[in-house]
Amino acid sequence: MQVRVLGCSGAIAKDCRTTSFLVDTDLLVDAGTGVGDLTLDEMAGIDDVVLTHCHLDHIAALPLMLDAVGGRRTRPLRVHALCETIEALRAHVFNNVIWPDFESIPSAEAPFVSFHDITVGQTLQLGSAVPKRIEVLPAVHTVPACGFAVSRAEGGAHWVFSGDTERNAPFWDRVNALDVAMLVIETAFSDREQALADRSLHLSPKVLADELARIVPGRHYPIYITHTKPAETEEIMSQIDALVGHQVAGLAQRDIRWLKADGVLTF
Repeated sequence: MQVRVLGCSGAIAKDCRTTSFLVDTDLLVDAGTGVGDLTLDEMAGIDDVVLTHCHLDHIAALPLMLDAVGGRRTRPLRVHALCETIEALRAHVFNNVIWPDFESIPSAEAPFVSFHDITVGQTLQLGSAVPKRIEVLPAVHTVPACGFAVSRAEGGAHWVFSGDTERNAPFWDRVNALDVAMLVIETAFSDREQALADRSLHLSPKVLADELARIVPGRHYPIYITHTKPAETEEIMSQIDALVGHQVAGLAQRDIRWLKADGVLTF
């Protein structure tokens, strides 16, 4: 199984695309601006999208992708999200004002998209060529949000994505019970912007250290930092490196890497 990093930035700038991951060829995790780098055939080959939450940087490409390839598909694109996320998409995006209502285009019987509610703790079975198991994990954010743990349907190690989140003890309770191949976790702001991180319910390096200290002893796997704001990426990673260098609890001896777009994670 492989995860192609289409976008992993907290905002846009040259070479910075917002959150989206393509798992194998048929599952999209979030639909940020990175989706725009896919070919038409690659977009048409996606059967399912799972969304962590409704913020624009995570859903911006969804309406555009449907417009680009909806007519090339033989069945609706299935979008799986918390009910609050789906309600927001219907009210504020697919409302025939901001964008067409693709739940009824070209017809209600054969639409371009169908929405499917998910709940935290639920497990989905998605994918045809390579069946996948997706568990919905808790997240703590300014809107209802979640993360995901993805593995092969028959079992095995998990690719874990925190989604946008702040301090989140229930997330670690569940992650510590899983066989984790790698963790992708957000750190949107530097410690200098701690007040903004607190207000927007994002992580900073110091809070990240506290969170990673929740990993049970003896568990080791690569940890990829995502969702950094482009103007602060170097500062964020420098602060994380400094904490590692000072053997701060939670980061000491952890394999921490900066996630980059266009990379492929294989597990």
